[in-house]
Amino acid sequence: MNTLSSTCLCNARILKFPSISSFPRNPATKNILPRNCFRIRASSNEVDTKTEEDIENDVQEQGTAVASKISVGATSTGPAFDKDLKKVVQKTAATFAPRASTASKNPAIPGTVLYSVFEVQGYVSMFLGGVLSFNLIFPSNEPDIWRLMGMWSIWMFTIPSLRARDCSKNEKEALNYLFLLIPLLNVIIPFFWKSFAVVWSADTVAFFGMYAWKVCISSPLHVGT
Repeated sequence: MNTLSSTCLCNARILKFPSISSFPRNPATKNILPRNCFRIRASSNEVDTKTEEDIENDVQEQGTAVASKISVGATSTGPAFDKDLKKVVQKTAATFAPRASTASKNPAIPGTVLYSVFEVQGYVSMFLGGVLSFNLIFPSNEPDIWRLMGMWSIWMFTIPSLRARDCSKNEKEALNYLFLLIPLLNVIIPFFWKSFAVVWSADTVAFFGMYAWKVCISSPLHVGT
């Protein structure tokens, strides 16, 4: 009898307390609560407690890790693409560009007469091509073979003459690029501007620009300084 009465009294006391949800919510007390509230995850083995700041830090660390992986991948693909492009250009130029008639060592080494002959021949042909393109020699009011040869003089005479020398690796690479670039310029430019002089001028700018990039800027002496 005593146990039943005590049990009833306990139940009566418990029922007197209001539930948590019955308390009125005051909007003013919303900002009083701390921002870094705790999130508790309970399992059968352990209880993990992390604040919101820890979660945000984890997300930021994961984001920086992913960004670093992407940047490393991008930087690694750049040199690989440049290397593949050099191989394609070198192979194409070696296949279609004029080569030495013998398999022995190139006798046109720096300091020899043959080296100077090829060099002078290359730049003289460039100059004569410009004179023909500007219609200063054999002037004509109509497109003719002379002006056409002047437009193509850098590709037909200058580049083969300079490639025939025993030049440096960077200079040979620049000439290989020019051997493929100049035909594209000579075919594309006439669609927009039909002028032999303009085409020859574009070829000349591309020639010296490629030399400045490959020979002057990419030379080991310039890199070392």
